[in-house]
Amino acid sequence: MKNYIQLHENDNIIIALTTFELGSIIKLNNQEIVLKEAIGFGHKIAIKKIAINSKVLKYGLSIGSATQDITVGEHVHSHNLTTDYLINNIK
Repeated sequence: MKNYIQLHENDNIIIALTTFELGSIIKLNNQEIVLKEAIGFGHKIAIKKIAINSKVLKYGLSIGSATQDITVGEHVHSHNLTTDYLINNIK
């Protein structure tokens, strides 16, 4: 059983299906990804370099933009990702 899921072939992140320790290795196709930090269940992991202001893709769609350069194996979360969608008109 895999310990991650890639939701779309164009995604630049995968989702952890377990908790990973720092230095864990994930095998994705012909790539070995060494995790730069501990990453919890359900969290996102970069599988490609994501440059600052570039789109983070999940489900093949943008879920926001990188607020800093993100390296392969790094945790992708609110500390380095911002939404591109502001909800101002909810009543």
